[in-house]
Amino acid sequence: MEIQTGKLVETFYHAYSQNQTIPNEEVPEEIDKSNAYTIQHKVNYMKSQYHDDKLIGYKISLTSKETQDMFRSSTPLYGSLTNSNLTRGSLKLDNLHAPLIEMELMFIANEHLTKEDDYASILQKMSIAPGLEIPDSRFTDWFPNLSFGKVIADSAVAGKVIVGESVDGLTYEQLGNINASLKLDGETIVEGPSSEVLDNPVHAVKWLLDELAENDRIIEKGMVISSGTFILPKELVKGKYEATFEDVGNVSIVVE
Repeated sequence: MEIQTGKLVETFYHAYSQNQTIPNEEVPEEIDKSNAYTIQHKVNYMKSQYHDDKLIGYKISLTSKETQDMFRSSTPLYGSLTNSNLTRGSLKLDNLHAPLIEMELMFIANEHLTKEDDYASILQKMSIAPGLEIPDSRFTDWFPNLSFGKVIADSAVAGKVIVGESVDGLTYEQLGNINASLKLDGETIVEGPSSEVLDNPVHAVKWLLDELAENDRIIEKGMVISSGTFILPKELVKGKYEATFEDVGNVSIVVE
């Protein structure tokens, strides 16, 4: 298994460095959770060492029962965000593989957080921003066809994230009752509530802290956490997207 894991690290790293997709047959259908996270973290190390593409946060996926059922899971999973995942202003559709778009709240760490932090201290130590996430897999025809292990190894299909202006002082109760809407070229295409994210997005951040602790990891000061989608993902097309989150603000991206 160690030899196979090493080969898979090379496969995922090559896809990243060459901006190429991975043929499904090159990766076993079932990768156990531990090995999948090992692949993810080793690829991140290579990104940092050889491309100066450093870890800047995490994204949390499968935060609703509907998405968990799609990927035959009973829990969320997480992926890693690096500098190259952050974008703003605009992006080119042709540079992506099979992108979708989601509305998510972004939690920004103002100090280190560990599994000892509870909901109250998470909200005290983190700012919150409106966000858009663009999942994009190294596999074609991936949604919702990848196995749980493949999704983890592929860094939870991290593509791009767009982070708006952060706010402070939101309460636990507010976070559980935020409605958001997504417009494409001025027309509303979907709406969704924050309760889709484990009932409250702060629950997702707490889940992440507990999960990271299993590998002696924490949320470090300055990290961005994409906390989970309010909606089922939509296919990304060209145009201007704008998401509006009650009590939080707006964020937009132009897809060319």
